[in-house]
Amino acid sequence: MAAKRKSSSRKYGKAAGKSVKRAMHKRKSGTLKSGKGRHPKVKSREQAIAIGLSDARESGAKVPRKRSSKKGGARKSGTKRSSSKKSSRRK
Repeated sequence: MAAKRKSSSRKYGKAAGKSVKRAMHKRKSGTLKSGKGRHPKVKSREQAIAIGLSDARESGAKVPRKRSSKKGGARKSGTKRSSSKKSSRRK
């Protein structure tokens, strides 16, 4: 039996790829900044990709939605936060 194949739909449009490519080129030349005004130059590859995708979203290119953070995920501290809130509300 043949294995099932996924449909070959592109997650990102060509315009999104172009804007990311432009952002990476600006980062390499040292002219990509992280915002307007007196913001520092972008040095990380991940931040350059994020800026390119953000520009693509603004221009209306095909870009998937941003990942949303999970509710009730693992916390850094092991203490329960909800129990202390409940006791303070009852008073």
